[in-house]
Amino acid sequence: MPPLRALVFDAYGTLFDVHSVAQLCEELWPGQGAALSRLWRAKQLEYTWLRSLMRRYEDFARITEAALLHACAALGLPIDEQRRRRLLGAYRELATFPEVRDALAALKASKIRLAILSNGSPAMLRPVVAHAGLGALIGTLISVDPRKIYKPAPTVYRLAVERLGVTRRDIGFVSSNCWDACGAKSFGFRTFWINRAGAPVDALGAAPDHVIAGLDELPDLLRARLS
Repeated sequence: MPPLRALVFDAYGTLFDVHSVAQLCEELWPGQGAALSRLWRAKQLEYTWLRSLMRRYEDFARITEAALLHACAALGLPIDEQRRRRLLGAYRELATFPEVRDALAALKASKIRLAILSNGSPAMLRPVVAHAGLGALIGTLISVDPRKIYKPAPTVYRLAVERLGVTRRDIGFVSSNCWDACGAKSFGFRTFWINRAGAPVDALGAAPDHVIAGLDELPDLLRARLS
């Protein structure tokens, strides 16, 4: 296989820890932080898939809010306007995983072009990348918003080909969501699944090319393939 010309990263759960909001959830509802964070994320993803199938697109900010309100209602947690604003604001200041900055710096030094392809709307992606100080490392932010459908729809992955101006075989796609890596593989990208939890591969007919435990393994893996 020829060397990769670009690496495209999922954002939420891959670079940014969506469960870093659990600390605020716990502050607002002691004893319920972890449960709320898990259900919020599960509903957020579920709504993207269902709305894609229904062809009833809403941008990711609205879906994130709807998922939060559902999760609070399901857990019996009263949420007022102040709490709602604080929790939604936390999504623009998510923590990165510990290895992310050094790994991205190493990859950028190898002269591979780096980009994000995310379900997030531009208004969500720009502040979370800026807050993490990753703007100098990842110069291209690609949102599903122009397509009005969510991953793993093939047309979303095609956005990366169009924006980066390279073929799909020249792109490596990195995600901690196995279903996302499988979708990218089905489209024709070379894929790297970050399996931080040691989970089994989803049986979706297109398995990821590589499974790694953290983003810090990726620079060495790419160097080994070129040696």
